[in-house]
Amino acid sequence: MAMYETMSFHLETERLVLRPWAVSDAAEFCALLSERGKGTPPVERIRTAIAELLTATQSTGIALLPIQRRDEGDFIGYCGLIIGRTTLEEPEIAYELFQHAHGRGYATEAAGAVLDAAVATGRKRLWSTVGTWNTPSLRVLEKLGFERDRVSTEDSGEVAWLTRPLL
Repeated sequence: MAMYETMSFHLETERLVLRPWAVSDAAEFCALLSERGKGTPPVERIRTAIAELLTATQSTGIALLPIQRRDEGDFIGYCGLIIGRTTLEEPEIAYELFQHAHGRGYATEAAGAVLDAAVATGRKRLWSTVGTWNTPSLRVLEKLGFERDRVSTEDSGEVAWLTRPLL
C-alpha cells in the first residue's frame, strides 16, 4: 500500500471554514440529516457517529469535515474525503449542505478546498458517487473537473460514479 500524507483537517476558503468535528455539532448534524426526509436520528446516535468519524480520521488520515460560514459561524453541512464505496488509495469526496445553503456556491467552494487537500496527500485520483437525479450535485462535480465513469443501479436508484485525476 502506498503511503500518503495526512489530509489537512482545517481548511479555509474566502467564505468557509472546514474543521474537525466536535460533540457539540451533534444537534445541527441531526437537523441536517433530517432534511433527507427519513426522520430525525437520535442525537445520541449522532454523537456516536461523530466519535466514529474522529476515530476513522485518526486511522485513515482523511476526514469528513463540518462546514461553517466564516462570517456567520454557523454549521451549514459537511464536506471531505471518505472511503465510502471506494478505497483509501482512491477515496470519495462527499458533501451535504442544509437546503437553505443551496445555490450559493458553498458546495463548490468547500469541495474545491477538499480537492486541494487531497492533492497535497499525494493521491492520484478521487471518486464521487451521486444519485443521477441530483443535478445540482452533479454540476458541482463537473465544475471541479470530475467525469462520469459509469452508472450503477442500487436500492436507492441509479448512482453515477465519477472520477477526477489529481495530477
